[in-house]
Amino acid sequence: MADFTLTFLGTGTSQGVPMLTCDCPVCTSSDPRDKRTRSSLYIETPECAFVVDTGPDFRIQALRERIRRVDAVVLTHPHTDHIMGFDDVRAFCHGGREMPVYGSEETISVLKRVFAFAFDGKNRFPGYINPVSHEVSAPFRLGETELVPLPVPHGRVATFGFLFIRRGEKLVAYFSDCKSLSPEVRAHIAGVRVLILDALRHREHPTHMNVTEALEVAADVKAHETWFTHLCHDLGHAELEPTLPTGVRIAYDGLKLDL
Repeated sequence: MADFTLTFLGTGTSQGVPMLTCDCPVCTSSDPRDKRTRSSLYIETPECAFVVDTGPDFRIQALRERIRRVDAVVLTHPHTDHIMGFDDVRAFCHGGREMPVYGSEETISVLKRVFAFAFDGKNRFPGYINPVSHEVSAPFRLGETELVPLPVPHGRVATFGFLFIRRGEKLVAYFSDCKSLSPEVRAHIAGVRVLILDALRHREHPTHMNVTEALEVAADVKAHETWFTHLCHDLGHAELEPTLPTGVRIAYDGLKLDL
């Protein structure tokens, strides 16, 4: 087993690709890399396995990747495309096992409201989800991996990107939903091995980076490799990737990175 394996469970925007009612070239593409479920990661290490965001496609993603172990849930923010599959984590709570959940104060508050049945103490039958919430604003550890929450602008909601560090090395910086990265955040992730960035589309968007903005961040951070995620149906994989600079690529559902 690799020391740190990252799987892109989903690489799509809030509506996924193909998008309902749409017959555009990307939504009707036969390229499997253009089939994008809602953005999420699965990370495996020898001592711990965890998921970053549980969107509405989490069950299908877990079946597709044959996931058998989840030791914790990490949430970037409380938008529906990042939390609405949370109840499917019940499959990993056999025998009443507790499931640690990490997120900002706002994210945990929304999660407790939306999934009140899971947190009110009344649903403790075998087979039900048994979450234990942890509000985070500072670095924390899952096994030997240090997770550093990094605040980023994304409309009016409190949103985190995450830096993953193992044995002192900055392995991965993940920003699935953001409009920009501050100088402070860029300095924090400088030298990271893998940078994963929101790159929604070519046109400007009020709460997400477009391709041009993501390329500017990638050039500034100078990661060893950069992957774009959270793409909408404006971007076809085969059309866009050849136009990107060396070291910048497009992630796709099911892509695994062994670090």
